[in-house]
Amino acid sequence: MAHWLVKSEPDAFSWDQQVANKVEPWTGVRNHQAANFLKAMAKGDRAFFYHSNIGKEIVGIVEVAREAYPDPSDETGRWVCTDMRALGPVPQPVTLATIKATPELAEIGLIRQSRLSVMPISDAHWALLCQMGGVPAKLAK
Repeated sequence: MAHWLVKSEPDAFSWDQQVANKVEPWTGVRNHQAANFLKAMAKGDRAFFYHSNIGKEIVGIVEVAREAYPDPSDETGRWVCTDMRALGPVPQPVTLATIKATPELAEIGLIRQSRLSVMPISDAHWALLCQMGGVPAKLAK
C-alpha cells in the first residue's frame, strides 16, 4: 500500500463535504506531475486530506476507492481523477507550521513542492504524521 497527500481548498471542497459524500471523485487536477501521481494510486491506498489556503493542515484520511479514470470535469479528455472514500478525521490536525518545524519532515513534498496538489508520502513520513495527529492505529495502516 502506498501513501499520499491530496490537497483541497476548504472553501471549494472541504473535509466535511468529503465525509458527507462518503465517496467523491477527486477531480480538477490539471498538473501533469500531480495527474501522474493520481494514475499511480491503487485501490486501497490511503491519503491525507489536507486543507490548503485556509487552515493549511492535515484534517482527515481518505482511501482510494476507484483507480484513475477520465475526469468528467475535463472537456479535453486529457486528465484523470480517482474516487476517494472518507475513512476518518485526524484527531489533532497537523498544521503546515508544525510540519515545517519538524526536522524529520524537511524532505516532504508539502514543503519541497508546495503548489503540488497530489503527492506521495513515504512510509516513514506517514507514520510520523499519523503519530503527530493522534491517528488511531486502524486508520494509520
